[in-house]
Amino acid sequence: MSATDPRPIATPYGEGRLVVDRARRPIATLLLSHGAGNGIDTRDLAALAAALPRNGITVARFEQPWRTAGRKVATAPATLDVGLTAAANALRTRTPLVVGGRSAGARSAARCARMLGASGCLALSFPLHPPGKPERSRLEELLGAGLPTLVVQGERDPMGRPEEFPEDPRFDLTVVPGADHGFAVARSAGLTEAEAMEVVVEATLEWVVREVVGADAGNHSPT
Repeated sequence: MSATDPRPIATPYGEGRLVVDRARRPIATLLLSHGAGNGIDTRDLAALAAALPRNGITVARFEQPWRTAGRKVATAPATLDVGLTAAANALRTRTPLVVGGRSAGARSAARCARMLGASGCLALSFPLHPPGKPERSRLEELLGAGLPTLVVQGERDPMGRPEEFPEDPRFDLTVVPGADHGFAVARSAGLTEAEAMEVVVEATLEWVVREVVGADAGNHSPT
């Protein structure tokens, strides 16, 4: 499966771009946006785009206008939501939609997924709080997605270690052993970067099939 040529996406804050890796017979579509300090080529987003289309999930990665313009600092959260909405509207998929992202993109996904008609939300490295400031929790933002949600979190993430997330039926949590906020793994973790990305991919695939595709099939089964 090869990626389409980058597609420009017009927004009130400038032009973003959408890169789509299509499955031949898609069962779901995953729309992803990036964090506040990087673009769509981070190891986790790239791994999902490379692996999931072979398993029937089309992956669309949206680069926000600030990044497309070459700026180093992300624009305000509300502008990210506008860009993500424009990307979702451009997709017009017929398969169940999952809206997700990493870090700031995960926050945007949680805020927007339900409004965009998604069937699920994927939060990669959700920034539960600023580094060293656990009192400034963003848990309510995550729970506000109001949809089946998968959180994939590094064991050493300074913006929210797995044990800081409460047990809650509103989301599933997968831990990447030894990984930091960017899913880089410590040498002492006994896990290679490739193996860490396998954790991300396999957890996402299993969850999408179970919680999104399975639920959608159930909603359309004959009675």
